[in-house]
Order: sequence, then C-alpha cells, then structure tokens
Amino acid sequence: MNNIKRVLGIVWILLAVSAAYFLIHAAIVNIDLQGKLDINKPMPWIIIITVFIPIAVGMVLFGFYALKGEYDLKQKE
Repeated sequence: MNNIKRVLGIVWILLAVSAAYFLIHAAIVNIDLQGKLDINKPMPWIIIITVFIPIAVGMVLFGFYALKGEYDLKQKE
C-alpha cells in the first residue's frame, strides 16, 4: 500500500505540472485582443490561472510528501 501511495505521488506531481502547462498554453493560444468572444479576452484567463496555480502548487506538494513517504502507515513494533 505504501508503494502505491508513492507512485500516486508521482502521478499527482505530473498531473499538476501538465495541467498548469496546458492551461497557460491554452491562454496563450486563445487570447486575441481583436476577438469578440469571451475566450479571446485576457481577463478571464488571468482569473482562471490566478486561481488554479495555487491549487497546482498544492497538488505538487501533496505528491512530494506522498513520494517522500509522509503518508505511509506506521507499523506497530
């Protein structure tokens, strides 16, 4: 069970980094000052990225601690 937690720690880290990358990439691709749709305006993207980046940092920290073994079950001696 402890090994599964450590592998899932890697999954959390990769998921957070890739989600942040794809979110920022989508913002760069979709922002167009000449566009008339809401997706083309920079303000919604700034708000979404500002909210999501701390969540992604938390996911990375959670994955790091899982990888480090902080959530392992303690064995009775």
